[in-house]
Amino acid sequence: MDTYSQLRRFGLFDANVPRYTSYPPASKFSNDVAEPLHRDWIRAIAPGARVSVYLHVPFCRRLCWFCACRTQGTRTLAPVSAYVDTLITEIRAMKGILPDGVEAARIHWGGGTPTLLPPEDIARLAATLRETFVQSDTSEISVEIDPNEIDEPRMDALAAMGMTRASIGVQDFDPEIQKIIGREQSYEVTRDAIEALRARGITSLNTDLLYGLPKQSRARIASSIQMLLSLSPDRVALYGYAHVPWMAKRQSMIPTDELPGPEARLGLFETAQKHLLWDGYRQIGIDHFARPTDSLGIAANERRLRRNFQGYTDDTCDVLIGLGASAISRFPQGFVQNAAGTAAYQKAVRAGALPTGRGHAFAGDDVLRARMIEMLMCDFGVDIGTLRAEGLGPVKKINDILGQAADQFPDLVRADSTGLKVEKSAWPLARLIARQFDAYEIEASGHSSAI
Repeated sequence: MDTYSQLRRFGLFDANVPRYTSYPPASKFSNDVAEPLHRDWIRAIAPGARVSVYLHVPFCRRLCWFCACRTQGTRTLAPVSAYVDTLITEIRAMKGILPDGVEAARIHWGGGTPTLLPPEDIARLAATLRETFVQSDTSEISVEIDPNEIDEPRMDALAAMGMTRASIGVQDFDPEIQKIIGREQSYEVTRDAIEALRARGITSLNTDLLYGLPKQSRARIASSIQMLLSLSPDRVALYGYAHVPWMAKRQSMIPTDELPGPEARLGLFETAQKHLLWDGYRQIGIDHFARPTDSLGIAANERRLRRNFQGYTDDTCDVLIGLGASAISRFPQGFVQNAAGTAAYQKAVRAGALPTGRGHAFAGDDVLRARMIEMLMCDFGVDIGTLRAEGLGPVKKINDILGQAADQFPDLVRADSTGLKVEKSAWPLARLIARQFDAYEIEASGHSSAI
């Protein structure tokens, strides 16, 4: 049986499943987590602990039609400046709750378009973060950058605040595809932004590409990959386009009859994958690629990969603090998402409250299943010895879960006394296999294609 027939047999081309950047998925969050519990979880952070911080800027000068992120368009900077004022208020309120000496080992500015911010607002936010969290020479500060929305003064402000890694969205370099998805961004504009960043000492570069876009073909995605490789990024995230117009109304602008089918999507991924591997990148999990010398590649070699809302990471902090509208925090006790709408978020912060929207308190075997899913998504396997060393179990429960997955995917998933291993030919099934570890009811209509 050829590989596509085998993958078809196990439902890859028909299924819609979570991306499992968290467990349970954010679709299972509820209103059961309220502000008092949110506050308690922050206070429970150990003094001097190392945490990660995510800062969300939900504004864009233009709304790309392919995007399903929590963003809003703006023609002026007035609402952006007001939002920054509120964000600073939230960060300062956090300082009053956090135990002493908490260090921000990782800070990620996401959006939206963080580079929409004027230099003075970048400087104000950076200064407020330094006042609230300890930062050291080893702190990593990454920023999502739109090459169409960056200039010399803003680059100078980012460099001055200590940015160490830039993340640049490309999606596709084909002009026709860019026009269809509402994201016109030339190779030259992208190249110039990267060169300007590197001139300022930013040596770590991530880029994002999408497969499964309208009118994409193997030849077209190969051309975009070759253009991307000429820019020598350290990491490439190769995401499958999630067409969910019922969740992101702007996607209704994208013609569904131009979208490739599931099997064609896999062909697009494989074409891009082949070119990246030829150029010396290592595949990281289901959709990332990294140079062997990059910290993500090193973490993969040492089996230290983790998975979070930004995808794959070598960040091992137990706590992620989300700041801004819709930002998600993760604590050892569970997840908290800030109020999603900017109006509700600003109202709560200005009233002196934490902008708690919804969340999930871990219960039952959530932590065990979350770690098993993370291992599977990072390493295409589950190691029982590691689970036991981390205090997770019991072994019988682990074996029962692994056995159920192996039974569902005979010959592709093997379970024994040491754990579980996914055969390389079955790596595209990783999200479907992870679904076997998921104890929650999942509505397929709420999630994207499994490939």
